[in-house]
Amino acid sequence: MLDQVRQFILQENLFNLETDTVLVAVSGGLDSVVLLDVLHRLGARLAVAHGHFGLRGAEADADEQFVRKLAKQYEAPYFAEFFQTKAFAERERISTQMAARLLRYRWFEEVRATNDYAAIATGHHRRDQAETMLLNLTHGTGLAGLHGIRAKNERVVRPLLTQAKDDLHDYLVENRLLWREDASNDSPVYQRNRLRQQVLPVLREINPNLDNTLATSAERVGGAEEIVRRYVEDTAAQARRDAPEAVYFDIRLLQNTAATTLVLHELLRPFGFSWAVSKDIAASFKGLAGKQFDSPTHRLVKDRDQLVITPRRLAQYGTFQLAKGQEDLLADGLRLRATPHDGTDYAIPRSRSTAALDADKLQFPLTLRRWQAGDWFMPLGMKGKKHLSDFLIDQKVPLNLKDDVRVLTSADGKICWVVGFRVDERFKVEDSTARVLQVQRL
Repeated sequence: MLDQVRQFILQENLFNLETDTVLVAVSGGLDSVVLLDVLHRLGARLAVAHGHFGLRGAEADADEQFVRKLAKQYEAPYFAEFFQTKAFAERERISTQMAARLLRYRWFEEVRATNDYAAIATGHHRRDQAETMLLNLTHGTGLAGLHGIRAKNERVVRPLLTQAKDDLHDYLVENRLLWREDASNDSPVYQRNRLRQQVLPVLREINPNLDNTLATSAERVGGAEEIVRRYVEDTAAQARRDAPEAVYFDIRLLQNTAATTLVLHELLRPFGFSWAVSKDIAASFKGLAGKQFDSPTHRLVKDRDQLVITPRRLAQYGTFQLAKGQEDLLADGLRLRATPHDGTDYAIPRSRSTAALDADKLQFPLTLRRWQAGDWFMPLGMKGKKHLSDFLIDQKVPLNLKDDVRVLTSADGKICWVVGFRVDERFKVEDSTARVLQVQRL
């Protein structure tokens, strides 16, 4: 086994056996005890981390004492943490198992980063791979779930991933290693245990070589995922445009991709959109503009020839005032800078992010607020008034970006600037203007 694990570490570039220090996650169970001993015999520099989740009383206390002695035996630095797992699970409204997983991996990374260790090693093996793939398939998954456990996921490495469970047990017996048995591994309350006890035995009757078969499938799916990843990156490079106010995707380019819905879902997953919603979005490509879709974190609007994605607004913008002589105004993430200028030889900036206003026509304080139905102004260059809703349609502002539009008004209520779009004709700078107030969106 030692030679196989050494070769796997080198092949997958998990870490440097000669120079790196590895934080080994040790529960006290068979898998982690074997992992610790194997890495020790391979000459790796080790530290030991043990999480106590407060779920099994005296048994968990004994586990912690066992791992503490184990770390001392291997002359490895020892780290332990006692988690309030149930309280965390209730607060986050997640299962106890999920809570324990989040807590331990978050803590592992804190210990690793604080001590500048190269990696976090866990004792996952080939049977864990099979169980994970089947669980993911049961719950519904894409390529990422079908490839199961990665040998390396950022700083987390699994040196035993290609080893069979029986081989680990034989190693343990051969080297006369002691370990602790976790009674919760037999509890039918947990889905993985039910799969392990009730489903996998039946599947192994059909295919006695099931673990190897699924491991091979994981490798093949992982290769296919890499092809898809590169294709998605190439598509994003052509179809995606990032702007300060939103992310845009060109529908025409997306329609020309192979497996449109699959590629679209991969592009939209970072914004929280599910497979089902991605299918609906793809189906809307040939429909009318204006249809909107929500994820837990973002809103997507199908515009004329593009998808427009913005963070979901959790609250209405407030109203903010800019006093006379005040230079900076920070309002809901928008920052304005107002600077006075002499009107003589003043050059009006050619930028939509800057408004040049005749200071003598303004009444202070100026007010920055969200635009409202019924608002109107006189766009620069026009003699008549125009409703702001019509102006935004003319400007082809996507539906979800209309919520971001704000106006700067004089104390008499007149709109002097539709921020980022157009100055009002009544406040424009002319040859006769003596004093200019320049307002810039930073």
